[in-house]
Amino acid sequence: MSAPPELPPLVSAALSLSGRRGFVSSTRNETGRLLATLAASRTGMLGEIGTGCGVGSAWLRSGAAEGTQILTAESDPQLAKAVAELFGDDQRIEVIEADWTALIERGPFSLLFVDAREAKLSARDVIAEAVEPGGFVVLDDFTPSAVWPPMYEGRVDTLRQEWLQDKRFTTVEVMVAPDAAVLLATKR
Repeated sequence: MSAPPELPPLVSAALSLSGRRGFVSSTRNETGRLLATLAASRTGMLGEIGTGCGVGSAWLRSGAAEGTQILTAESDPQLAKAVAELFGDDQRIEVIEADWTALIERGPFSLLFVDAREAKLSARDVIAEAVEPGGFVVLDDFTPSAVWPPMYEGRVDTLRQEWLQDKRFTTVEVMVAPDAAVLLATKR
C-alpha cells in the first residue's frame, strides 16, 4: 500500500497552526482535495465562510487557477490575525476579521465553501444570492446517508434534504471518505 499524496506546503502550515492553537476541527484532507480540484476549475472570487485556522483556504489556494482571489472571514480576532499572518506572503488570499455576513457582501463568488455551522443552518437564501450562476457551494461535515429522506442520528437531516431539493441549485452528496460526505451545489 502506498503513502497518501504529500500535502501542499500551505496546507501543512495551516494544519500546524491548527495543532498549536488546539483547534480540533479542521477541514479534512479528503474534503480539501475536493476543494483544490474545484478551485482549479474556477476564476474570479473564491470564498470561505468560517476560516478557523485557514486549512480550507489553504486547500483552495493549492488548486486555485491563476488570477483567482480567495476571501475568507473569521469572527475570532486572534484567530483571524494568526491566519492573516500565515497567509501574509500571498496576495491572493485575504482574511477579514468579521462575521461571515461581511464576506457575503463582497461577492459574487464562483466557489463558496461554507464551513461555519450558523451559515449552513440559516443562510441558504443569502448564499444563493452570493454565488454567481454556474458557481459552486460546498458544505462539509456530513455523515453519508444511503436512504431518502437523508437521516442522521435517527432523524431526518432537514438541512441536507433542503439543499438537495432547492430548485436554485443542482446538488449532489459526495462521499469523500467512508465516514464523511460533502454537498456540492451548482447554482442554476
